Amino acid sequence: MKILTPTLKNPIIYPDSDGNPRAESDPARDYLIYCISALNLYFANREDVYVSGNLYIYYKQNVADAVIAPDVFVVFGISNKKRLSYKIWEENGKAPDWVLEVTSATTRNKDEEEKSQKYAQMQVGEYFQYDPTGDYLQPQLKGSRLVNGRYQPIAPESKPGYERSIASEVLGLDLRLVAGELRFYDPTAERKLLSHQEIELARQRAELSRQEAELARQEAELARQQAEEERLAEARARREAIPRLLGMGLNVEQVAAALNLPISEVQQLAEYI
Repeated sequence: MKILTPTLKNPIIYPDSDGNPRAESDPARDYLIYCISALNLYFANREDVYVSGNLYIYYKQNVADAVIAPDVFVVFGISNKKRLSYKIWEENGKAPDWVLEVTSATTRNKDEEEKSQKYAQMQVGEYFQYDPTGDYLQPQLKGSRLVNGRYQPIAPESKPGYERSIASEVLGLDLRLVAGELRFYDPTAERKLLSHQEIELARQRAELSRQEAELARQEAELARQQAEEERLAEARARREAIPRLLGMGLNVEQVAAALNLPISEVQQLAEYI
């Protein structure tokens, strides 16, 4: 007996976007770029870690509007490859392990309530929120961890030199505020994570410093050579003046005093005159 698998008359379409540009403020866009780039670099040697952001995540099969688009998210245990959208049922049921939302005036309520509930239902292990301007979220940086199906606040740690520091167990990183700016830190190496852009800028600055140092070295060498040439020219002029002064009737001692030369040197040159 052949068993037929029922098929949907109209296949479900899962759009990769809604067709509209996603407007972001300058601060929000900058932090999205930093977070995704820095985390991608940090996990670059891990083929089983996927980092993305502003990407549609479909969390219920055959339900096209069961979709959410975190600003930044990380998934462990799946292949690190490019995706147009993320369908949980196609990823062995893996939801994101870590999510960050960059809060603004238009997203504040959703980030605090609606998205928080959805992420809890999806079993997202940690949920962080950050407000670049500090106008809509108090405190400016929040972190929460899923405990028994509900998010519990992660207590900030006291770190000298930082306004706020929250440890992410999922990432193994600290999220810290430095003059109001969000940065990731490797707590083991006490090292700030940089984005591709920041690394390239640092490389350019280092190259500029190297070029400036090389130019300064060349200028110093040129000045040294010029000083040496001047010294040699002055010495020649003094030696060339010895015969003339002796010819004018000055004795060796007087010539030596006039030219500020050792008497022995004047005597030695006088022998050849």
